[in-house]
Order: sequence, then C-alpha cells, then structure tokens
Amino acid sequence: MAQRICTLLLLLLLSKLPSQAQDFRRNTFDFDLFVQELFAQQEDENVPYEDMYETLFQYYQHPIDLNHTTPEELASLYILSRPQINALFDHIEKNGKLLSIYELQSIAGFDLLTIYQLVYFVRVEDAGLNADQRPLWQRIVGEDNNALIMRYDRTLQQRRGYSPLDSTSRSTTRYLGSPDKLLLRYRVSHTRDYSLGFTAEKDAGEQITWDSSTRRYGFDFYSAHLQLYNKGKFKAIALGDYQLQFGQGLLLSSGYSVGKGSETITTVSRANLGIRPYNSILENNFFRGAAATYAVTKHLNFTSFLSSKRIDANLQTTQVDTLEDFSFFTGVQVSGFHRTPTELANRQQVREQIVGGNLSFQSSDRAFSAGITAVSTSFSASVQKADAAYQRFEFGGTHNLNLSTHYSYVWQNVYLFGETAYSQSGGVGTVNGLIANLSNKVELAMLQRYYARDFHSFYGNAFGESTRNINESGFYTGIKLKPFPKWELTAYYDRFRFPWLRYRVDAPSHGDEYLVRLLFRPTRQSTLYAQVRAEQKGLNMANNTTSIDYVAQAERRNYLLYYDFSPAHRVSLRSRVQFSSYAQESPKTTGYMIAQDINFNFRSIRLSTRYAIFDTDSYDTRQYVFERDVLSAFAIPAFFGRGTRFYALVQLRPMRRLDLWAKYGLTHYRNQNTIGSGLETIEGPRRSDVRVQMRYRF
Repeated sequence: MAQRICTLLLLLLLSKLPSQAQDFRRNTFDFDLFVQELFAQQEDENVPYEDMYETLFQYYQHPIDLNHTTPEELASLYILSRPQINALFDHIEKNGKLLSIYELQSIAGFDLLTIYQLVYFVRVEDAGLNADQRPLWQRIVGEDNNALIMRYDRTLQQRRGYSPLDSTSRSTTRYLGSPDKLLLRYRVSHTRDYSLGFTAEKDAGEQITWDSSTRRYGFDFYSAHLQLYNKGKFKAIALGDYQLQFGQGLLLSSGYSVGKGSETITTVSRANLGIRPYNSILENNFFRGAAATYAVTKHLNFTSFLSSKRIDANLQTTQVDTLEDFSFFTGVQVSGFHRTPTELANRQQVREQIVGGNLSFQSSDRAFSAGITAVSTSFSASVQKADAAYQRFEFGGTHNLNLSTHYSYVWQNVYLFGETAYSQSGGVGTVNGLIANLSNKVELAMLQRYYARDFHSFYGNAFGESTRNINESGFYTGIKLKPFPKWELTAYYDRFRFPWLRYRVDAPSHGDEYLVRLLFRPTRQSTLYAQVRAEQKGLNMANNTTSIDYVAQAERRNYLLYYDFSPAHRVSLRSRVQFSSYAQESPKTTGYMIAQDINFNFRSIRLSTRYAIFDTDSYDTRQYVFERDVLSAFAIPAFFGRGTRFYALVQLRPMRRLDLWAKYGLTHYRNQNTIGSGLETIEGPRRSDVRVQMRYRF
C-alpha cells in the first residue's frame, strides 16, 4: 500500500489531468462539443437524440463513482472500450479501491486522450465513505443534487394553424391551443441511491385544459418516476415511468443508442443497463408501471416488469354483425402532438399492456455475462395494417410474445457480444459482434446482424440501418487508429440488404455506406477534423414514360471540415464547412452550409453565437447541423433552400442557485415568400424562435 501511495503522489505531481472541482469541470470541458462529435452523423429525424443527450448529461452533472459502478454503466458513456473497462476492474481487484482519479494513468490501456474525456464523467469517492443511513425522505430533503426547470418556447411569426379560418380556403382546420410551448420539470437524485422526478409539457398548438372526457388534466403530457437502488437484495426498484435496456437491444432498448457515426468502436455494442428512470419529454418509448431487479445470488439477477399505458392510435370500428363491433388500428402514432381535432381524437385510444422478465448472469471476474429475456405485449384493439405490399409481413393482431438470449465475453483484448431473439410470428433476429484492441494504437469492431421480415419487436433498437429491426441483414466493420499522439483516424464500412419491400422501395434492395474521419489535436485548445460519408441504397424512381415506378440506387455524399480553437481562456471560435450531393439516375443536386461560432465564457455569463449561410438544390441535400441550446435541450435542425441562420444563446447566473438561459434564432430564406407547409406555413421569408429557461437548485 505504501508503494501504491508513493506512486500515486508521483503521478499527481507529474499529471496534467484536470482537477475534479466542479468549477473547473464547468469552465474547461465543453459538453456540447463532446456530444457533437459523438453524434457527428445527424441525418435521421427518428433517432431519439434528446433522450441520449439527456442521459449523457445526467452522467456529466452527476459523475459515476468508479469504486461503486458496473461495466455496463461505464460502457454507456461511449468513451471506454470493453477491454479498457475490464482492465479497470482487474486493477481494482488486485489493488483495492481507487484512491484518486490520477490512478487511472497507471492502468494498462488507458491513454491520456481517453482519460481527458473520462474524468468529466467519473469521480472517486473516499473508499471508506459510509452510506447515508437517514430515512429516504430526509435524504431527499437534504440533497444538493436537485433542480426545478421551467422552459418557454415560441415562434414569433404567425403560422397558418393559428390564423383565423379563411372562407375562401379549402383548409378548415386550425390548432386548438396557443403557439406557446411549455415545460416544467423537477428532479432530485443521488447516485446509486434514488432518483425522483416529475415532468409536465405542452407542445405548441396544444391546449391547457381540464377535460376528463379526453383525459386532459392541465398540461397535455405528464411523466413521473421514483427509482430506488441497492435496497437489500433489490438492486433497483422503479415506480412510475421507466426504461429498460437488456442485451443488444433486440427486444428492449431505452433509446439510448448512437449507432453509426464518427465514433466507430464504442457505439457498436449496447450496454446492459437494466432499469433506468425516465425523465424525457418524448411521449413514447417508455414503460409506465413497476419494475424491480432482485439479486437471486451474487452472480445472478432477475428483473421483472409490468407496464400499462394508453398510446395514440387511429382507432377504427367496423360492425361484424348486428351484435358485435370490431375495433382495430393501423399503427401507433409517435409524434406526441395533439393540436388539431384529428390528432386529439387519436390521443390515448388504445391500451398497451406489457409484462416480462430478464434473468442475467455475470461471472465473478466480470468477463462473461449471459441472460434470457421474455416480453409479452397486448393491445386493447387489434393491429391491422393496410393492404400495401411492403406491409405484408408487418405485425397484426392483439398479442405478441418475444424471447431472446444475450451474451458478452471479454478475452484478453477482445470483447465478444450478441443477442438472438424470436417473435411469436416465427421471425428471428440476431446480432453478433466483436471489439478488439489490437494494440494501443489500433481498435477494430465487426458486427453482423439479421432481422427477418416477420420479426416483430416493439421496443427494440439494436444496431441497424433502419429505425426498426425488421427486414434487414448486414455486416459492419469499424476501425480506429492513433498513429501519432495528436492524430486519430476513424472509419467504417457497412453493407446491408433488405430482402423484402420497404416504404417507397417496391422491390428487394441493397446498399452500402462508409465514413472516414481524420482528427488532429495540435493543442488542448484546438481541434481540427475532416470527414467524408457516402451512402447508397435503393429507392423508388418514377418513370415518366411508362408511369411505372422502379427501384434505382440513390447515392448521397456528405463532406465536413471542422475547426475549434480557443485563442483565449474565455473565448472559443468554431468554423464549420459542410457539403453534400445527391443523385439517382438524374442530374446531381448539391448543397452546402458554412457556419462560424463565437463563444464567450465569463464567470457568471456565457454567450454563444453563430452565423451561417446555406444553399441547397433540394430537400435531398438538406444540411443538418448541431446547435448549442439551453440546458438539457438538444437541437439538430435541418436547413434546405437558400438563406442564412443566426442564433445567440446567453446563460446568466444572477444567484448561486439560479441559472437563466435565453436563445434567439433567426432563419432568413432567399427567394421564398413562404416557409413550411400545411398548418405550419409562415407567410414571408423569415422565421424567428425564442426559448427561455430557468433552473433553480434548492
């Protein structure tokens, strides 16, 4: 022990690692930049970026204690590889609990670039610290980690949905509520002890009303949760709203997954997180009821869960005979909007009930884990898809049963993982892969997946090209190279096939995709990277001569050049140039965007600004770009057409426990007289939005 302490003191004296002090963490680490690099490929509106952002932000606000964590929790940071995680636990097993964060430098496989990112999400508490033995209500009342957030959003220009009805127009629908968007959220938590939260939200166009006939009681959406940890043999107990993530997410994935992007290694596999509290404003992809994880033995955990909630659906009723009616719906509506009479009529029309369990085993050295999962889902009405050919193998009926088995194994510097699942329809889904640290400078990831055309999983989100795990097979290869201390090269190649028809693809099809990114960090104050991504896949194309659609390969390319530089301690400059092209047996269309950010960070004031210009030939070459936003919000808007974008975000701290944010964004389109379509149409070439948020910590 004396030798270990002497070594630790020497590392501390020589170390360049930042202090763990909260003020330093807030002043030196740019959380938004970290997320921007992790989500470098932002081209899918269906990906729950906000849920992923919020989960990562919770870890940033409340770092993981390395002496009281699990491999799965560390894997969910997407910073450490599985061999690195295994090396950390081997170090603790041999030497005892960590004494300081600086001890990470003495662990094999931990390079400084990785540690620089990790230290903002982890901490090391006193190894002899005793757990708080006070009653739960006293721990909650005395907890410093709590916050009340209130947020207000509004588009300043009037949209058609809020204008008076025009007797000369064919449109006879208007939004029922005001154009204001409101959010109220409170959360108090203590790591590995408890989490308690409440959320209320109203989208723009929705009403604040009290109407029991439509199940509206003030705000349109409410969510609440209470989750307790380590209560005797119960590892976790959840009441209210929660999420589940087991195996590789074939059956149960909380939405906390990144998929393909510039991080080509750590994001390929899923973390086996089990029960997680739900605190998002997304009105789907969560469970409502109760769940618990019980330690059957030291190495065997059993999780059971029960959920019952109403979901949005276009419920229809037909008369079978004079005595019986048949109710059915064609699909679940996941937008969460209830602004018009039609949207309101579909609100909470079907009850969904889910019951299931998971049995997981982990070896004493944490190198091997395996488990089985069962999920039974029932609806109060029957799912009955339309007669479109591509929907022939979609789920139909009122009940679905899923079974799966998952595994993971770390052998030296290789991590093997996978999951295979079965649905009641007879369809099978499987995903298997490996991640290998070939050396300190080379990492490799490979993954194979197959999802049958009749495999049905409602809460699954395993690795894949499509947003749902159905009708797909593919093979992914990713690599990360660190040839020199300040250089990093990441790349992946993914080839996939769709054996059956898809929406807007009237034949079996195939495609491939690759990404290459070269990153250079000349100093800790500057980052430069260039990235290229190309994808081609089959898509319907109209034949103007025969009036028959056929499938042709559509190719999209994206190029990105990014530079981040801090010329002074309180100033950072960010330049971004991106270009894209799209072609499908026709003249190529192109688009570009150039953005310049200037950010200022003073003691109690932070100011972030951007000015950008964009020019695209079509919607197919739209430009996605990450924007800074208020705390816990996540923005990746898409721009197409021709115009400019400006925004300014200011954060103030007038009092020690009070934080204020205000964001103003203006998009000005050239050669356009209207913006948007339908009820979202704005007359004129400008759209400006404001967002104001307050956070008070009690």
